Amino acid sequence: MSDHPIQGLMTTAMENLKEMIDVNTIIGDPVETPDGSVILTVSKVGFGFAAGGSEFIMNGGDDSGSQGSDKTKHPFGGGSGGGVSITPIAFLIVNSQGVKMVHLDENTHLYERILDLAPQAVDKIQQMLSNKDKNNSASKSNPANNQQNEYNGPKQDLDL
Repeated sequence: MSDHPIQGLMTTAMENLKEMIDVNTIIGDPVETPDGSVILTVSKVGFGFAAGGSEFIMNGGDDSGSQGSDKTKHPFGGGSGGGVSITPIAFLIVNSQGVKMVHLDENTHLYERILDLAPQAVDKIQQMLSNKDKNNSASKSNPANNQQNEYNGPKQDLDL
């Protein structure tokens, strides 16, 4: 198949899209803060592309209606277009304390938030159980304090 004008449109559009696609489009350039932390932006990227064209048959020329002949070239009209959407969704913060992901939309990342709080919740439960065991052993050694087997220590809230 010889080079068709639509092929040129497609090639040009795809080359331009290829130039736009870069790792820095999704993970942004690092920014270093005065305290030594490095902040990276994380973005959601969407691309769209379309191309089309048509050959026209001219009336009244010496074309004589022969559409199938390769000798006659018909005028071509076409176009292509593309678009890109870049939406920042989070920041990745790297510092001496570790790596932290700060999401811009906290509602969509509930599972990650629960996983972050799970170790803290387990620590609080273990602390409450160890305090209960201490109270039970003290009440068994002193029968006067053997009123109930409930935890009566101070209540502690989880830090959300």
